[in-house]
Amino acid sequence: MALFNRLPGFVRSPPGLERKVLRHLPSIFPAGLIVLLAPSAGLRIAEQAGSGAYTLASLNCLELTALSLLLPYCSLTVFIAPAAFTVMVMKGPGYVADAYCLEEEDGPEGHGRATSRGWW
Repeated sequence: MALFNRLPGFVRSPPGLERKVLRHLPSIFPAGLIVLLAPSAGLRIAEQAGSGAYTLASLNCLELTALSLLLPYCSLTVFIAPAAFTVMVMKGPGYVADAYCLEEEDGPEGHGRATSRGWW
């Protein structure tokens, strides 16, 4: 017995935006991290070099701003990746479930027949 039996006659949906998102995500995520962290890292390097143009307060303010943008960026990426994967799986081929034979019965066990007004 095969583990997955494809539904005969099922037409697959063409790939859409979810494939593009999944294809570009491994390069977009690190690029976004670099864009968000580069100003803070650059000022830290300049401060270590001894330029003295920036105060510690402005440096801390920039780092807090970068962190406040970094956390939602990572959360959004972690949300988008599984959502795109789910859409891709749902567009895949249809599968036949295992047959489950029901016993012929008119109503729930012990309640007799079903009528249009309810179960009696």
